[in-house]
Amino acid sequence: MKRKNVCRWYDETSGMKRAYDQGLLDIKWIEDYCWNGGKECVRKRKYEQEGYVSPDYVLPDGTVDENLKKWVENG
Repeated sequence: MKRKNVCRWYDETSGMKRAYDQGLLDIKWIEDYCWNGGKECVRKRKYEQEGYVSPDYVLPDGTVDENLKKWVENG
């Protein structure tokens, strides 16, 4: 497992990290985006360009994961 280029936003406050740590998110999302420096991540781009923080149920490609949405909303 390579972790050479971890996205600077992938930390304990990251919605993607918390969902992955809870077993709610497939590792492919983390490997393809978070451990790839955030390359092509819609969440990262919106935050860095617009200051917009995506809800924790929005995936790196910009789609909404309904299971994550339920998890977030039922907190």
